[in-house]
Amino acid sequence: MTNVIDGNAVADGIRDDLSDSIDALEAAGVTPGLATVLMGGDAGSETYISMKQKACDSVGIDGTHVEIDPEKPPEALYDTIDELNADPSVHGILVQMPLPDHVPKREVLRRIDPAKDVDGFHPENVGRLVAGDARFKPCTPHGIQKLLEAADVDPEGKDAVVVGRSEIVGKPMANLLIQKAEGGNATVTVCHSRTDDLAAKTREADIVVAAAGVPEMIDGSMLSEGVTVVDVGINRVDADTDKGYELVGDVEFESAKGKADAITPVPGGVGPMTIAMLLYNTVKAASLQECVDVELP
Repeated sequence: MTNVIDGNAVADGIRDDLSDSIDALEAAGVTPGLATVLMGGDAGSETYISMKQKACDSVGIDGTHVEIDPEKPPEALYDTIDELNADPSVHGILVQMPLPDHVPKREVLRRIDPAKDVDGFHPENVGRLVAGDARFKPCTPHGIQKLLEAADVDPEGKDAVVVGRSEIVGKPMANLLIQKAEGGNATVTVCHSRTDDLAAKTREADIVVAAAGVPEMIDGSMLSEGVTVVDVGINRVDADTDKGYELVGDVEFESAKGKADAITPVPGGVGPMTIAMLLYNTVKAASLQECVDVELP
């Protein structure tokens, strides 16, 4: 039987475990605070922000939200970030991507106080991750580590293939898997749009993390028996449904399931973990900034 890893259940367990950490902070007079910032009219971004704010409410994190007119100059966003950096009640700052074309993403990421960068994308935090001394692990890769742990899949000594080299998932995922630490110690290959004969690489893998953003690009013929498959993709494709579309991953689920010992579904796999680990990072940020030791799940 293939283990279809239930990301909702694992995420719920992490949220439940975080309640003890939040209670410990509250006992010390600290309420963790997360500020989300949206500068854009993208409907998907608005949905993601709403989900993150509801998640904060569900565990006792003080969530605040700031919206900025996407027609305004970059300085409007910079000023907002500066204000949040200076606000001691805000322990974590998340600027929702994508940004308007006239706003430079790299400058925005550098503007956030690294101690409040709960996405883990500030250059200082990226450097610490690569060096093996992470302050905050990026939410999606960290969530994948937790999913592997929940499925009793230890990457140590295994061949892992990461398909995709984004700064959000692919690169940090490869870094976490290669670290000399628990949840790491894998031999890692990173594949991407210029990789020659992708199937030859994925067939050699014990663990495949698909994060290229291409609908169902990996199917069962590209996998070995007994592989663990983590599907990060969330792609909207036309379908004969009431909505006129359906969500699929970067992996063709049914054929991959026939080969895999463990696999994440789409939806309900990696997605819930990303939000759970955002809450985790916010609690950790509050603990570090307020010098209150808490035990994290």
